[in-house]
Amino acid sequence: MIRKTGLYLLLAVIAFVAGMFAAQTVTQTGREPQFENAEVKVWKSLVLPNSPLPLHRHDHPRVIVALTGGTMKIVEESGSSEIHVWQSGKAYWLPSNAPGTSHQDVNVSDKPIEVMVVELQNAK
Repeated sequence: MIRKTGLYLLLAVIAFVAGMFAAQTVTQTGREPQFENAEVKVWKSLVLPNSPLPLHRHDHPRVIVALTGGTMKIVEESGSSEIHVWQSGKAYWLPSNAPGTSHQDVNVSDKPIEVMVVELQNAK
C-alpha cells in the first residue's frame, strides 16, 4: 500500500510541475522577429482565435508560410474584409497594401494560426 501511495504522490507532483510549466508558457497573439537585412524582413506571427493583431499595414509584398494553418479574416480599416484559408506547410503570396490603408488579421478558426512572414524590402 505504501508503494502505491508513493507512486500516486509522485504522479501528483509530476502533474503539478507540468501544470506550472504549461502556465508559464502561455502564448499570446503577436509577432516574434526572426531577422532583417536589406532584402527581407522575417517574423513569426501567432494569432489566437478571436484575438486579432492590431491595425497595421505592409508597404512591401510578402510570402506567408503557414506553420499551423487555419482561416484568417483580413479586415480593412474601412470595414471590408476577405477570407484566407491557409493550409499547414503551404506558402502564399500577399501583395503590398494600398497606400493609406490598414488592416487587422483575425483568426476565425478554433485553433491558433502560426505563420512565418517573409516581407521583401526592395519590392513595391
